Amino acid sequence: MRRSDREIKDKEKILEIVSKAKVLHLGLFDGKYPYVVPLHYGFEIKDGKFVFYMHSATEGHKLDLIKENPNVCVELESDVSAVSGGEIPCKYSSNYASVIGRGEARIAEGVQEKIKGLKLLMSNQTGRSFEIDEKMTSGVEVIKVVIESLTAKARQQ
Repeated sequence: MRRSDREIKDKEKILEIVSKAKVLHLGLFDGKYPYVVPLHYGFEIKDGKFVFYMHSATEGHKLDLIKENPNVCVELESDVSAVSGGEIPCKYSSNYASVIGRGEARIAEGVQEKIKGLKLLMSNQTGRSFEIDEKMTSGVEVIKVVIESLTAKARQQ
């Protein structure tokens, strides 16, 4: 990381960023160009690793790309605000906190894993618990990403 002065290593602070953000940007391989899609998400920490869950239609480009190459990148940001540079354009900036992770995506297997992922997604997005049943899972797929490496940084004035 070039700006090591902004690096965040404290796990609680990283968890705070992940909890505050509401949109995850999922980066996929798409031939010659990357393909990035913003998604709502839920998460858990399992065996010391972040595991993200996102929902999707049952077919489409995103799922096709995951099946071709499950290696993905995720990016989340929170606490974004502009920093004025006054009359000096080069002094403008922004405050932020961000997390970037690399891992492997797969389509959730079985109804119970879909229910778990959807419950986590709803909890993260709304702060509420919902009952999710098998019928609710029938029209969606759930993408699960296990993060293998992660970095976080922030600029706060």
